[in-house]
Amino acid sequence: MRLALDATPLTVPTGGVRRYTAELTRALAETFPQDEIWLLSDQPFANPAPELTNVHCGQGPRNLLERRWWLWGLQGDLRRLDIEVFHGTDFSVPYLRMRPSVMTMHDLSPWLNPAWHSAAGRIRKRTPLLLRLGLVTMIITPSEAVRLQAIDRFRLRPERVVAVPLAVSASFRPTATNHHGPRYFLYVGTLEPRKNVQLLLESWREVRKSQAADLTVDLKLVGRRREDFPQVEPESGLEILGPVRDEDLPALYSGAIACVYPSHYEGFGLPVLEAMQCGAAVITSRDAAVSETAGGAALQLDVGDSKAWTEALSAATAEPPWLIELRKRGLKRASEFSWKRTASLTREVYAEAARRFRTP
Repeated sequence: MRLALDATPLTVPTGGVRRYTAELTRALAETFPQDEIWLLSDQPFANPAPELTNVHCGQGPRNLLERRWWLWGLQGDLRRLDIEVFHGTDFSVPYLRMRPSVMTMHDLSPWLNPAWHSAAGRIRKRTPLLLRLGLVTMIITPSEAVRLQAIDRFRLRPERVVAVPLAVSASFRPTATNHHGPRYFLYVGTLEPRKNVQLLLESWREVRKSQAADLTVDLKLVGRRREDFPQVEPESGLEILGPVRDEDLPALYSGAIACVYPSHYEGFGLPVLEAMQCGAAVITSRDAAVSETAGGAALQLDVGDSKAWTEALSAATAEPPWLIELRKRGLKRASEFSWKRTASLTREVYAEAARRFRTP
């Protein structure tokens, strides 16, 4: 099969959608070496799997007309490359129904609370229109929770929406660290309103106030800060690391007392799975999709219960037996996910899209 994936998520340095696009590309190419996979975008990006001979990068717009990418430019590439199925990895597909198309709908956050995505106006308007016009043959969601939400909100036929769980690269594993500094809690994810980082900061500050000077626990924040997230002022014990290379994350996860992820809403909760695969204990919210991912291997709290978060962090600083048990359960849960399985399930959706396009 000749496949094309939207490579636009690869134009940003970090983020869950970027990782999804890169890891899925690699897994598809390795699991189905007979397939030819093209990555297409109107913006510059780096090939995430240059060593794989069946992964190719398109050239982008070739003339002024093709700069209208989703209408003309992408269609030109798909035609020239004789693509059989297009996969929109981030809420979009071509604007003309010329071939089967699959859309990944990572979550419904742009529609649930506009304050969570101040710059998502285009997605909020465009994606429902693409669905209404019948331009999307099949839809992938990363969890059953989002699948049911999408069916309900956009009045989709259930058989057209498939939940395909994500996974974590094998490079994420328990890692010995040379960390000799203060103990720390770890947050990994974009700094944005939806992630509820302010609650984490407030709870951690309360815990730090109550600790003896020689027992204090720091907080490390990893991830790029979005423009709509307030600037966090420096303070004692708080380390704002910004974007961190993937190869440096396992050591950070492995060295943490716990990975803390108090998000209001998720489509999957990839940092939760990354942390568990690195042997870290996870304290997270009771979001439906995160609950699917964690599978009972994390401590989950109500998203707005600041007292419960403060008490949980305070208890974790003593590294009690339940924290050790969470690490064991997390490793076991993480072993149930793989990118090979994700690629196989995604490839089945491509085949179904091709079948449905021929016989609507």
